Amino acid sequence: MHLDPLAIITAFGLIFLAELPDKTMFASLAMGTRMRPLHVWFGTSSAFVVHVAIAVGAGGLIGLLPDWIVKLVSASLFALGAFLLLRGGGGDDDDETEVKTVAGFWPVYSTAFMAVFISEWGDLTQITTANLAASNGAWSTALGSAAALISVSALALLAGKFIAKRVPLKTVQRIGGICMLGLAVWTAVEIFTG
Repeated sequence: MHLDPLAIITAFGLIFLAELPDKTMFASLAMGTRMRPLHVWFGTSSAFVVHVAIAVGAGGLIGLLPDWIVKLVSASLFALGAFLLLRGGGGDDDDETEVKTVAGFWPVYSTAFMAVFISEWGDLTQITTANLAASNGAWSTALGSAAALISVSALALLAGKFIAKRVPLKTVQRIGGICMLGLAVWTAVEIFTG
């Protein structure tokens, strides 16, 4: 196993910049306002690591999955997230306790993992990782790409926590729900526009 520092930095830089405006970052931010951020981070990070391993180990596998099915499932998960965020509860006091009791580690972890795992199939970052692995080495690319994706997820969750402390929870949930609904529509539109 040979690690090339330049290949690690290249993968980190390219993947970090490609993931910043990505829908998964916004989904992480929205989930982090509704669920325990650390649990969400573990779920999203695990999904990203699995995707990096798949991209590095078998980049051609992406082509075997029908793109429209992946996007349909992804849009459905975003729509479910929007529904959960927008349905709301009683007053602000109810929302505070509701956020803390939404779910334990495994339900939050599973939700975050599946949302990222399904929506990242065939994503620009996965394709870029597969291409970088072919030219720059598998281990270096895997390390740089995974570090970039995990960093973006952490950044999104920290931003979500920062916002949640300064804006009423009900407002954060509504904005998060609207963002998730927008991501659901965006992903569904991608099914038809290619």
